[in-house]
Amino acid sequence: MKMTGIIKRILNNYESDNPGVKANLANILMTGKLAGTGKLVILPVDQGFEHGPARSFAKNSLGYDPHYHFKLAINAGLSAFAAPLGMLEAGADTFAGQIPLIMKINSSNSLSREKGSPTQAITGSVSEAIRLGCSAVGFTIYPGSDAALDMITQIQEIALEAKDAGLAVVVWSYPRGGDISKEGETAIDIVSYAAHMAALVGAHIIKVKPPTSFIELNEAKKVYTSENIPIDSLTDRIKHVVQSCFNGKRLVVFSGGNSKDKDSLLNEIKELYLGGASGSIIGRNSFQRPYEEALYLLNQITNIYRGK
Repeated sequence: MKMTGIIKRILNNYESDNPGVKANLANILMTGKLAGTGKLVILPVDQGFEHGPARSFAKNSLGYDPHYHFKLAINAGLSAFAAPLGMLEAGADTFAGQIPLIMKINSSNSLSREKGSPTQAITGSVSEAIRLGCSAVGFTIYPGSDAALDMITQIQEIALEAKDAGLAVVVWSYPRGGDISKEGETAIDIVSYAAHMAALVGAHIIKVKPPTSFIELNEAKKVYTSENIPIDSLTDRIKHVVQSCFNGKRLVVFSGGNSKDKDSLLNEIKELYLGGASGSIIGRNSFQRPYEEALYLLNQITNIYRGK
């Protein structure tokens, strides 16, 4: 498929990147049902690390098999498949070249006792991503954590190596730990701040959670009030997060979060689309459903991002 003007304009926003990085970004943006639209839907399957196998896959036991997730992402016409090293290794040969891969190269787990200073272990590498034919690496940072500065240092080093090798960089930016309240993890001021941090550390694609209208920081609340920043609707809040990512010059996608009913999810996706989101990363809300139901749901989601 010939590259569209939309994709050329997006790639032009990444002014410092080499042809390898831009080719891999184009590969993601020109794959699947949303090819050429500038929108993305990505399947992430790192929940086994985060929550354990039963909590992740028991609702749909086919999900214990890595091949299931490759097939779901490919047959649903998604933009990319993101997973840790071992899951990608388990299907890399069978599905080589059929969908862009994003290696998630750090991970946490629910057995850890770290609460005030949550962090993630390095569980993959740029060289392994290259070996498996990945288009990008993914990395999580926890703004607000007592370990956040170390994580930001790590992503700087990894992003440099990835870009030199021609790989794109995806940053999951999830505020938590430190003095951030549970409600504050999805507060509009905190989410937009976290998204901006991801842009500042050099992310090509930024992943954050959909924000609520809650404002965590008193100093931020003063500015939101004095400048009349609209945050009442999710659409308005998404526009603000997109604006925080270099005024829309960086791709920003939003997580699907915990499992929810179909209508609630689709209504949320519609507001993300109206707010200018680049797309969604839908994990548990897709692969925990029966296969045909998941395909139908993902088709509905891609249709929303196609403006249908």
